[in-house]
Amino acid sequence: MQKVILFYKFTPLADPEAVRLWQYALAEGLGLRGRVIVSPHGINGTLGGEMDALKRYVRRFKEYPGFRGTEIKWSMGGADDFPRLSVKARDEIVTFGVPDEVRVDAGGVVGGGKHLGPGDVHKLVEAKPETVFFDGRNAYEAGVGRFKDAVVPEVDTTRDFVRELESGRYDHLKDKPVVTYCTGGIRCEVLSALMINRGFEEVYQIDGGIVRYGEAFGNTGLWEGSLYVFDKRGVVDFGDDATVIGICTVCGDPTSWVGDCDDPSCVEQLLACRTCTPRCARHAVSEPLASPTG
Repeated sequence: MQKVILFYKFTPLADPEAVRLWQYALAEGLGLRGRVIVSPHGINGTLGGEMDALKRYVRRFKEYPGFRGTEIKWSMGGADDFPRLSVKARDEIVTFGVPDEVRVDAGGVVGGGKHLGPGDVHKLVEAKPETVFFDGRNAYEAGVGRFKDAVVPEVDTTRDFVRELESGRYDHLKDKPVVTYCTGGIRCEVLSALMINRGFEEVYQIDGGIVRYGEAFGNTGLWEGSLYVFDKRGVVDFGDDATVIGICTVCGDPTSWVGDCDDPSCVEQLLACRTCTPRCARHAVSEPLASPTG
């Protein structure tokens, strides 16, 4: 039986390259595929493979002193959801473009937002109805699923968030309770700290991100739609009755799918039906682009 594991740990790493070499050798030796990023701030990974191999990986992973206590999320899927094994060392494990601003100690990101469990999110909203949900993902991810009435910044990459926060567009939120959210929680560890650094007074983040919230409440809570994931699965739902909130950029029909721009030189992601051929604004043509694929 195969599974996918997702994990991250913010902890100071004195020699990210040495950790990268160890991680590659460990995962490759166990036949795992996926992505792992190592930086001076810690580690972030998604790996798929046989259940026994993943268990051995987790056991070895947690033997490293800085990685003890790391929460491992288990999900449906397997090695075939990833084209290969990629393990890289970078300046940041989440690329906001401000590596020198992010401070990390043994307890994680310094100065980040308060963590809320899924149930605590509902308690906060009940106690403070003015609470605002702030999407910490790229705009196309929010296109297929988001929290009700969430603020969704128009960002194409994580690097765009600093510019958005400093634009003044969200200054009216600085005295409100703000709940940041993202897929597994890692982006909000950093985003919440960046927001606090820029004057937001009451910032929260959801423990385990959308994944953990969806496991707790399915489609019965404050979440609407599907969850975009960065592997061959494309999107996942928290039940068969998930609401479809996305709109195809080609034909205008409801969709919960995100596809690549049809131009092979472009890496942009677009909302599209599986039977449509999407093109971004830079590569669009005047004629309709819908075309059957099966």
